[in-house]
Amino acid sequence: MTNPYVAALEALRAQPTHKLKQVGDQWRTPDQIWWGINSLYGPFVLDLFADRDNAKCEAYYSAEDNALTQDWSVRLAELNGAAYANPPYSRASEHDGQYITGMRHIIAHTMAMRELGGRYVYFIKAATAETWWPEEADHIAFVRGRISFDLPAWYRPEEGQPLESSAGFGAAIAVFDKEWRGPKFDYVSRDNLEARGAAFMAQIERAATRISHSTTPVNIPITANDVWSAEVKLLSNQVESIELLPADHQRKIKHHINRMVLERQPTGVIIAAAQSLATTFGEYAQ
Repeated sequence: MTNPYVAALEALRAQPTHKLKQVGDQWRTPDQIWWGINSLYGPFVLDLFADRDNAKCEAYYSAEDNALTQDWSVRLAELNGAAYANPPYSRASEHDGQYITGMRHIIAHTMAMRELGGRYVYFIKAATAETWWPEEADHIAFVRGRISFDLPAWYRPEEGQPLESSAGFGAAIAVFDKEWRGPKFDYVSRDNLEARGAAFMAQIERAATRISHSTTPVNIPITANDVWSAEVKLLSNQVESIELLPADHQRKIKHHINRMVLERQPTGVIIAAAQSLATTFGEYAQ
């Protein structure tokens, strides 16, 4: 049975319009900030609190999965990287005796996972007066400069509601990793995170361009396969307008994605290359 938190979220997504205050737990980390944090503490391979619309990694736990019932350390050992979290701040809720949200419960589970091994990196409010504030984190870097988060993809503003967030707040990066050997506290500027993130995104775009130029659409084999792994489906869903292309072109793009996944290409490179192919196919169709 769907838990009440998931049901409420699905109902919210389905509304024709929204108020800004309804966004709640669904604010998204800006891409440049995320890549900046990734460059310092990653590589991130698992998003701990996400969904199909805002996951930063191909592997993630949704509200349906309930991250607080999962063994993150085992998953990280399989994926060979670090976990990222922009956690939900809503009031603690539970279903069938298991907590789904609540920062005190989230931090408690994080500490349990830390003991089992792995690195867990949180991007959180710099709310040092809150009872959940993670004094026990191995490293905390306070961000100089206010952070404005992105609205969720499903947000459709009511008349008079803002199209984007203009408010910001102080933030911090908390690292939970018993193997950490760096300083306990540090500072990093928002501008530095954005600059590092922009540099990484530019590198990914250049790599994707080289790959897409070396593999033209005519060289991608035609395949009748319509059975794809969950990872290929997730990545193809992030390619804009792919659903508008003819079925054979969609298959070619998914085949290309599957090949790059098997080659263990970075996620950003795969998506950028697939998007380039989708754009090219779209131009051919005009």
